Amino acid sequence: MAKIEFSDAEKGAIVNKIKLYFREELDQDIAQFDAEFLLDFFSEEVGAYHYNRGLYDARKVLEEKLESITDAFYEIEKPTDFMR
Repeated sequence: MAKIEFSDAEKGAIVNKIKLYFREELDQDIAQFDAEFLLDFFSEEVGAYHYNRGLYDARKVLEEKLESITDAFYEIEKPTDFMR
């Protein structure tokens, strides 16, 4: 699997959320470097779990849509002597 990477804008937004979380929920100020370090750590160690969950969820949605399309084909199929 390729390394999970964020654009500078994405990374900045995530780091700001980390800093805000520490300030509001833990009543601690966290430095920019520390927040970036935490983001990198979680991206490397936990990110794959979130990434895979997203893939599983997307696959499930796609399979449900394909099943619906297949059902729609059977609904409009005309009867012939060679029906399955």
